[in-house]
Amino acid sequence: MAWRWHFYAGLFVIPFMLMLSLTGLTMLFDDEIEQFRYGEILNVIPQDTVAPISKQLEAINNQYPKSNVTQLVYPKKADLANRFNIHLAEGGNKVVTVDPYSAKVLGEIDRSDSWYELANDIHGTLLIGKAGDYLIEIATSLSLLLLISGIYLWLPTDNSSKAGFLKLRMVSGRRILLRDLHANLGGVLSVVLCLFLLSGLAWAGVWGAKMVQAWNTFPTYYTWGEKPQSTLTHADLNHGSEEEMPWNLELAEVPQSHHSGEHQLSTQYRAKSAVDADSIVNQAKQLGFERFSLYFPQSDMGVYTVSANSMAGEVTDPRQDRTTHFDQYSGQVLMDVTWDDYSWIAKLMATGVSLHQGDLSMVNKVLNALFCLAFIVISITGALMWWMRRPAKQRRLGVPAHFEHDGIWKLGVISVVLIAVCFPMAGVGIIVTLIMDALLVQRSKALKAYLS
Repeated sequence: MAWRWHFYAGLFVIPFMLMLSLTGLTMLFDDEIEQFRYGEILNVIPQDTVAPISKQLEAINNQYPKSNVTQLVYPKKADLANRFNIHLAEGGNKVVTVDPYSAKVLGEIDRSDSWYELANDIHGTLLIGKAGDYLIEIATSLSLLLLISGIYLWLPTDNSSKAGFLKLRMVSGRRILLRDLHANLGGVLSVVLCLFLLSGLAWAGVWGAKMVQAWNTFPTYYTWGEKPQSTLTHADLNHGSEEEMPWNLELAEVPQSHHSGEHQLSTQYRAKSAVDADSIVNQAKQLGFERFSLYFPQSDMGVYTVSANSMAGEVTDPRQDRTTHFDQYSGQVLMDVTWDDYSWIAKLMATGVSLHQGDLSMVNKVLNALFCLAFIVISITGALMWWMRRPAKQRRLGVPAHFEHDGIWKLGVISVVLIAVCFPMAGVGIIVTLIMDALLVQRSKALKAYLS
């Protein structure tokens, strides 16, 4: 029974596991890929003096007069350019790189041409929006069932499983070698895979946003000043599919500036704001910010947001996470959220996401690359084993045999029910499978024969 569940779950999960691993590898080496593609507009020669942000904004306005700057991303190193995200009047978004020392515009990167953005969109939605998000969540949730049944099959409980436990039998045939690779890699890396699955599910549309994230969002009443009345959330500050705001803040409302009525903003809002970006940057540095992103106010009631968090890669240690909002007219701090304000689940997720993205260190990055390769091997060996043992020249799928037995396998039922309850999209997948079996398979001799 464990083998049958493992087979059916694997049949659905393997294509998704391969996709997630391959796109994950692409995103893992985003910095290296960008250097290869855009090195000439990313690299600068460090100087003693840094140009004011206002001067850099002026250079962008001169070259892109009808654009609206939404964000400044400070570089990780002194020999890299500043990045400004801009929204064009004709539509679309670009990343403009600026030499922070000379304030010269170096070039632009079309966000729609970004390999990271493409890989991230595939990784999260299969490029088909919510439907893709749900399919990936089903596959990721069912991977937990795959993991539990796989461990059950891997543990040395009989002579067959003992013979290959933590061994690679090189001279016992291709199928035995594939089985040893598949089972031992999966078993040894089961905890790692579980961490990847759970941290990845944090971004999912149902388990992440509706269940876990919703109950661990920073409370909006914990602000300095009045409670915000707008519907703008921190997730709205993200650009494209990139997750830049901390996970536990995405659903929280953004505070509002106290608009006095004397500052009527046009598209050139920066010139009308009582507080300029240079003042906000200086204030942020006084508060202890070092490397961070600056989000510009986009309306009369908008705020300056300074964020340094592990989700966006501005800091490597999630305990240094900090997000601060400033009133655009007075410069007053309206909201200041640090690691100490996170719930214990939010702290776990911040740590898990950093590990998931390989942000903690180069060792973390290299290990994640090896893990992705291992998951690809596990998926391919599983598919090859099925292909080799499937009935040749017969119209049969090659499902593991269903042996007659008395009673109910209690451990198996408990595992399936727990996964279905804790991860609703897995439950949807299991229920749909059972309904299709009852309505279609059991009533069709051809389907029953194919699935025998």
